[in-house]
Amino acid sequence: MSDHGPAADLARNATSKPAEVLAFFGVAPGMTVLDMNAATGWYTEILSRVVGPKGHVIAHNHPGARALPAADFGARYDGNRLPNVEQIFLPHNDVRLPPNSVDVVLMSMVYHDTYWQREGVDWGPIDRAELLASLRDALKRGGVAGVVDHCAAVGSDPFESVMAVHRIDPAVVRRDFAAAGFELDGESSVLRNPGDDYSLSIFDAAVVGRTDRFVMRFRKPR
Repeated sequence: MSDHGPAADLARNATSKPAEVLAFFGVAPGMTVLDMNAATGWYTEILSRVVGPKGHVIAHNHPGARALPAADFGARYDGNRLPNVEQIFLPHNDVRLPPNSVDVVLMSMVYHDTYWQREGVDWGPIDRAELLASLRDALKRGGVAGVVDHCAAVGSDPFESVMAVHRIDPAVVRRDFAAAGFELDGESSVLRNPGDDYSLSIFDAAVVGRTDRFVMRFRKPR
């Protein structure tokens, strides 16, 4: 679905199954989608092609993402390659989109990072309740927040698991979104891998690209 993108996209397409994931989230032509923490835009490009010329994709990044290789951004965006994409660079708690303007918010492998913080690094702490409230307000009634992330062991403290291995207990995500007024509307097993070792960092060569990942669809009440 994104064979037109940079060559590095192809390997990730095979392990992340974006067609199945976006179908589960209900992304369709003409929609407006917010891609949170889009980095250099692998999912952004796929979203751009799915929503089509009448749709709109907002690629969000924290300002620190400007330190990512300029060549990667150039390969994605130069020459107006993705004319239906708008890039925004804002701290998480400064994201304020017009109310009822977004059909889907995608948080792919990034929600765990709302628990990540390190002294001297311009990233957090992030007020998760405030962030989720702003996303809920931006969504249309019945709109979807789609979360994909790396599983941590049941009962893990998210501050510890995120700092150690960049993973999060799915129960923490369900709790946070419920507290923000979202309804859990479904879960998909498309990226589950029962053979994953939760003690390993997601960047460990033994599991990179093959972690056990949960896929959750949360809905703003109609």
